[in-house]
Amino acid sequence: MLAMQLPANRPFTQSDVTMRTLIQTLSGGLKPVDTRQRRGSIIVLAAAALVLVFAFTSFTIDLGFIALTRAELQNAADSAALGGAQELQRGVGIAPLLTTEETAASARNVAEALAAMNPAGELDSVYIDSSQDVRFGQIQWNAAAGQWDKTWGVSPYTLVEVVTHRDRGDAKDVNGKTLDGPLPLFFAPVIGHREANIVTRSAAAIFPGVGFRIDENSSARSNVLPIALDEQTWNDLLAGIGTDDYSYNAADGHVENHGDGILETNLYPSGSTQMPPGNRGTVDLGSPNNSTQDLKRQIQYGLNAADLAWFGGELRFDATPLELNGDTGLSAGIEASLKQIIGESKAIPIFTAVSGPGNNATYTISKFVGIRVLDVNLSGNPSKRHVTIQPAPFSDSTVIRGQTTVTADSIFTTPALVE
Repeated sequence: MLAMQLPANRPFTQSDVTMRTLIQTLSGGLKPVDTRQRRGSIIVLAAAALVLVFAFTSFTIDLGFIALTRAELQNAADSAALGGAQELQRGVGIAPLLTTEETAASARNVAEALAAMNPAGELDSVYIDSSQDVRFGQIQWNAAAGQWDKTWGVSPYTLVEVVTHRDRGDAKDVNGKTLDGPLPLFFAPVIGHREANIVTRSAAAIFPGVGFRIDENSSARSNVLPIALDEQTWNDLLAGIGTDDYSYNAADGHVENHGDGILETNLYPSGSTQMPPGNRGTVDLGSPNNSTQDLKRQIQYGLNAADLAWFGGELRFDATPLELNGDTGLSAGIEASLKQIIGESKAIPIFTAVSGPGNNATYTISKFVGIRVLDVNLSGNPSKRHVTIQPAPFSDSTVIRGQTTVTADSIFTTPALVE
């Protein structure tokens, strides 16, 4: 309580009475605070805050689980599409290794197997129904629109799409476990959402090529032979003029001595010991040093970065005419190297014109096409010499994607994602 002390010998005044009244009033109005009431309020607020914290935490966990599962499904779709597109390479070109039906079946099997190697949420494996979730078509350059157009159901296939699902529940394993059902959630059932439906898709394609590129210091190789063929002979072959004495067995990679319905032609300038203008001779795909050793290396192992450096790192035939110098010619010196690549898919340049004789020839190249060497003899009588080839599908990681249409003899890039 407040007190007012006054000197004993001083009489009270009116102001003293007023002050005492004020002090008494204030003293009567000040009451002790009940701390128990404040403590109860804090507990209520803390409980409410914890409920909100747990709600946000559970919401975040479910969202994270959904995002993770979606990413896993997308990875499965991407790998399945790329794997399926890899199989498409065997079904394109003048002499495809697989029919359209065989190509689709092989691509479906690969896509299904690759998808199954990926987890998705609580499942160890992603299931796709390859008959429903995989489709095929073509991708073609639309020059007018300046874009790649997709057309589904058109063969030969250069495009594949794969869809992955966690929204159906149709497929079950041998134990009855659902393989493609909606994703079960942890905490969302509290607010009435027990599961999430997720669908992802991916598309991959092989593109027509317009040349070859190898980056500086790269260890990549381009499977290109330094041997040119004239355009007329190639067009005659496509038109049905040629022989059919050999067969390539895709199952084991061997060449057999019987026909297979795919015509052949000869790269060697038959009946001549010289390399006259218009000859089917070798060309410099690199250093212009007319080296047989370079030819042997390129035949066996392909072009390297140093070879393409002579062309600025790119060997293109789409923008400006590509001119190549003649080399030492087809001779017994490269016979052994050619025999080592029998059966392999390679690319060769096609020339529209040639000027100058022999090593001094200059070839004007219009394109590169895919071929396979079937038999070689570069010794003995010139009339008996030959490098027998037939058309073959060709794709390579060093092929440059071109803004061009797919043709019967296009070369192709390796698969790339387009969606």
